[in-house]
Amino acid sequence: QVQLVESGGGLVEAGASLTLSCTASELTYAYYAMGWFRQPPGKEREFVAAIARNGRITDQADSVKGRTTMSRDNAKMTAHLVLNNLVPEDTAVYYCAADFELTDDAVTREERLYTYWGQGIQVTVSS
Repeated sequence: QVQLVESGGGLVEAGASLTLSCTASELTYAYYAMGWFRQPPGKEREFVAAIARNGRITDQADSVKGRTTMSRDNAKMTAHLVLNNLVPEDTAVYYCAADFELTDDAVTREERLYTYWGQGIQVTVSS
């Protein structure tokens, strides 16, 4: 059974950095682009960032562009999302997700294209 498990969340102060990790199991990981989404309190889930199969193509939402870095290690089936200069508006439950892609440079913001999802992890940024 495919599992995606997020780690690295928690309570941080504004201005700090945080690294979220997503580890997959029972997945042909190299065939999947990885995405990060978040759901702020009382709001819809939204796209944050995505990284292609090859690890060289990434996409970030405007809300985090310039403050985030993505990476992946296909051998360890793990993806990382670094969020810098956190602000209270980054408070949310963060989800990682896997999107099957035929090409190694594709990424998508479309939630419906992501097949597998993690349980989510809370990130709280205090002001």
